[in-house]
Amino acid sequence: MNGNIWIYLTVMAVVTYLVRVLPMTIIRKEIKNKLLRSFLYYVPYVTLTVMTVPAIFTATKCTASAVAGFITALILSFFKKSMILVATVSCAVVFITELFLH
Repeated sequence: MNGNIWIYLTVMAVVTYLVRVLPMTIIRKEIKNKLLRSFLYYVPYVTLTVMTVPAIFTATKCTASAVAGFITALILSFFKKSMILVATVSCAVVFITELFLH
């Protein structure tokens, strides 16, 4: 960042503003296309997954503990356990796995 910081901040603010305002100004009617509605419905879930899953595998010392925690979270989620329980047990599994691996 050798340039003026205010230029970077201004460009970032304009882009952020346009991303939030343009859809509201361009699309004024209700979206009736089922495919597009379905796509827009799943965008937040996909975005969260794309941001979370890589972080899971890079946040630990070894990949094996990350995989163990991830599988634990998947199994508990499959059985519809609470989010607090899933997070707590998965963290405990990662901690215990790293104790034995290192």
